[in-house]
Amino acid sequence: MQKYSDRKYVIGAIIIVIALIYISRLFWIQVVDDKYKLIADRNSTRRVTQFPARGLIYDRNDNLIVYNMAAYDLMVVPRQLEEFDTVDLCKTLGIEIDYLKKKLSKAWKKNPYQGAEVLKQISDTLYANLQEKLHKYPGFYVQSRTLRKYPHDAGANVLGYVSEVSKSIANNNSYYKSGDYIGYSGIEKTYEKVLRGQKGVNYNVFDVHNRKMGAYKDGKFDTLPRIGGNLKSTLDIELQKYGELLMQNKIGGIVAIEPSTGEILASVTAPSYSPSTMVGRSRSVTYPILNKDPLKPLYNRATMAPYPPGSTFKMITGLIGLQEGVLKPYHKYSCAGAYYSRGVTVGCHHHVSPIALDKAVQMSCNTYFCHVFRKIIDKPEFGSVEKGLNKWGEYVKSFGLGVDLETDLESERKGILPTVKRYNRVYRRGGWSSLTIISISIGQGEISVTPLQLANMTSAIANRGYYYTPHIIKDIAGNGVDKRFKKRHYTKIDSSYFNDVIVGMDLAVNGIPGSGSTATIARIKDVDMCGKTGTAQNPHGDNHSVFVSFAPKDNPKIAIAILVENAGYGASWAAPIASLMVEKYLKGDIDENRKWLEKRILDKDFISELNSEEDE
Repeated sequence: MQKYSDRKYVIGAIIIVIALIYISRLFWIQVVDDKYKLIADRNSTRRVTQFPARGLIYDRNDNLIVYNMAAYDLMVVPRQLEEFDTVDLCKTLGIEIDYLKKKLSKAWKKNPYQGAEVLKQISDTLYANLQEKLHKYPGFYVQSRTLRKYPHDAGANVLGYVSEVSKSIANNNSYYKSGDYIGYSGIEKTYEKVLRGQKGVNYNVFDVHNRKMGAYKDGKFDTLPRIGGNLKSTLDIELQKYGELLMQNKIGGIVAIEPSTGEILASVTAPSYSPSTMVGRSRSVTYPILNKDPLKPLYNRATMAPYPPGSTFKMITGLIGLQEGVLKPYHKYSCAGAYYSRGVTVGCHHHVSPIALDKAVQMSCNTYFCHVFRKIIDKPEFGSVEKGLNKWGEYVKSFGLGVDLETDLESERKGILPTVKRYNRVYRRGGWSSLTIISISIGQGEISVTPLQLANMTSAIANRGYYYTPHIIKDIAGNGVDKRFKKRHYTKIDSSYFNDVIVGMDLAVNGIPGSGSTATIARIKDVDMCGKTGTAQNPHGDNHSVFVSFAPKDNPKIAIAILVENAGYGASWAAPIASLMVEKYLKGDIDENRKWLEKRILDKDFISELNSEEDE
């Protein structure tokens, strides 16, 4: 009986094998066979990639700042080529015969059954003429795609550009093929996956005259493209344009932030370039020129260039002193035109003396903040200058200085903060003191920050102790913004200590005439603006002009940082530029009584002056 009982397993196995044969046959008939027919029909069937429209970009006020325009590429499937009049085709396209031969040879070598690009981004007029003759050139066809268009000639370094993928990208990312386009910088790069959408494909049947007869298998293998998602940026395009206008013929950067959200209102780098010049075929001409330009228009100074913060850093020194208890707001220090100690001198300008913290900020007294800095670093509780500097560094980093802010900007540098390790390497361990590094108390020496970081620092002061991560996009395809941009980052300074510094910033701009205020040129009628000037020493030429500010004093709507290279005092150029931008943002226009100031800024050409000095 045992030998018969095993038969049920044999019969079961036979049934399973038969079922698998039927399933495999059905799969072959319904799927594989169709695929093989498609391959067999390559001489009459053409696979055409359907490129999706790239997502649109808007500013914070729903103004369209990047959209698409139609473009056309002439393609060829080598295996479908027949004899044609090469002279006539080249004449129609405006190309040389050798160029066409080279393209056809390359296409044959790559894949004779696959479409290859012959001429990119042909004009509408040429496309219309070509369509009438296309039946004369079997194997050639036109593939549509889109190119970026910019209704506002501004924001090139922020928006970025789109370009053809490199070989390394095409080889390492299955989504992209040779000839595809990808965001290479700015918003276009950071949000590439959102903006690009999803490609589709059509299989079309053509007759011997290169006329489309319809979809292969009624479109069974076709897939629809999915258009890219739209982005709403945080930019105010009018403020962006105005900032770029004021920075014409100047070198430097501007960043404006809304303190209550961390949204970037404007990000200006100068010199810059027109975004429309980096579109399509013109990019191949423009890019090498921009890349070789000694003024580096492709370099985003607003987010990447490290500069000494100068006297704008004094506010941080004061706040750390308050938090550590080595300074009281009413403490006064005398200033006789400089800070002197054991053979070290840090110069200062003459002003009333002695002064407390608010007046020290108002008048930008170097001596005052040298005293405060040394009390911080040499605080007995720390036990050593090394521990004092480490503690100081923790406070500074809490304002977003010397660290990666982790924004959604494509290019961002974290600047430089001096460390114990660095000073031990330069001076040897135990070979330096608070007096050795006294220059960092006033934002000079071994400290550097970007305009973005300065604007963020100013936002933290405006908010009385916290900031939101700066970001450039406020809505992604209707789904809002990343949650990380809604998180508050608190400084290590108690909110109660900010008032005296802010009072000093208020006095710097709005103090009575003759009171020693350093930024009265930035005063705006009916706007309570707070600011701090800075003059950053530059070992390679004239000093840099620096200014940070926010307005209004209560419930601030804008915080801004400006640095103009080789422009001298902060009050001379950076302060009035900031003032004009704040007025433009808050009031919509510049008061007639301040048009003279606007004209003065617009007429100033630092680049020509710099070139003249170099020629001499």
